[in-house]
Amino acid sequence: MGRYVPEIKGMLRSYIIEIPDVIRQASGIKIFGKVLKSFIFTTDVAVIKNNNADAIMAVYPFTPQPLITQTLVSAADVPVFCGVGGGTTMGKRVANLALDAEFKGAMGVVVNSPTSNEVIRNMRDTIDIPIIVTVVSEYEDIEARINAGTTILNVSGARKTAYIVKKIREKFPDFPIIATGGSTEETIIETIEAGANAITYTPPPIADIFSDTMQRYRLMYENESND
Repeated sequence: MGRYVPEIKGMLRSYIIEIPDVIRQASGIKIFGKVLKSFIFTTDVAVIKNNNADAIMAVYPFTPQPLITQTLVSAADVPVFCGVGGGTTMGKRVANLALDAEFKGAMGVVVNSPTSNEVIRNMRDTIDIPIIVTVVSEYEDIEARINAGTTILNVSGARKTAYIVKKIREKFPDFPIIATGGSTEETIIETIEAGANAITYTPPPIADIFSDTMQRYRLMYENESND
């Protein structure tokens, strides 16, 4: 049996986004002495301040900007891994953004799947923090990614994520892998059993969370009026 873990909450911070407990079954990845098992996928400052994940995966579909990186790192109580391009943003700019992210306190940087191995090598020569490279297909040349200087693979293959993780794990038994876990405990467990060391969790949209809150308020007034 596992040991009992006492839990302490404040009145004002008792309502937070909690990651699924099954993610704790992952082995985790030790980065600069910290074991990270759960990454919450968000750039929302309110979410960043109100969740119980081990780290933040802050990637967005626009051109990365140093001001955004600074804001995200400043808002977080846990390590932040920032997107620095690799899709619409390419070339030397990616390495420059990565260096800037390191200077601003990011624990690691994330690049998208179109990033060339040449850019990854340039980044590896420039920064001293982990380079996380996103993998979206089982047909990608993983060995070339690793040889270029990739530190961690971030598998995001939608329904094929667990399959891709398993294929990578068969060839690279010890290489660090983060992967999307899907929306259910079953898919998260499947991804962990396939070989993922850590899981990224996408929280519900703020609008949905706030909608639930407003509905509770309406019911409260409705119940009071019926008393």
